[in-house]
This record gives sequence, structure tokens and C-alpha cells, in this order.
Amino acid sequence: MGSCRVTDMRHKEVVNSKTGCNLGCVDDVEVDTVTAKIVSIIIYGKPRCFGLFGRYDDMVISWNCIELIGKDTILVNHCPEPESKRKRKIRFPLLSLR
Repeated sequence: MGSCRVTDMRHKEVVNSKTGCNLGCVDDVEVDTVTAKIVSIIIYGKPRCFGLFGRYDDMVISWNCIELIGKDTILVNHCPEPESKRKRKIRFPLLSLR
């Protein structure tokens, strides 16, 4: 089994092995400080409206869901949580009249 640095993982694309969808690149990792093992990888949420309205939620993928770490990609067996059907209200605090 080969080794991989955390800095090398940041450039790898994460692909869902069930759907073939590209989930993004690894942005961060979560480490258990007691056992010094990686617990999960984190993909930051995509920006909303060019970043003006923040970002979507980050995707946290458990280390147990990783099937294969290749040269350029990481294959994961990940089922994202279904998004809620309700629409979020967009507020413009600078434009509110009070």
C-alpha cells in the first residue's frame, strides 16, 4: 500500500463511484487528535451567485467511504443527504427599510 501526503490530496478530484459524479477537490481533512488518524475529508460548498450569497453546505465524507486513492482521483462510495425541499429566504439587510 502506498503513501500519500495531505498536501497531495488537496489536488485530487473526488468522484462518487456509484453515480460517476465529480464531487470536487479535497479542501480539508479532519484528524482525530487522539489516534492521529484521518477521520474524514471535506469538500467546501460551491459559492452561491458568485459568492455574493455565501456558499452551499460543505460535504464531509467519512474515511470509511473512501474506496480507492489513485494518482489523480479519489473514488468514494458516498450517498449525500437529500436537500430539503423548502426554499431559503434571501434577505438583503442593507436594503431593508426600518
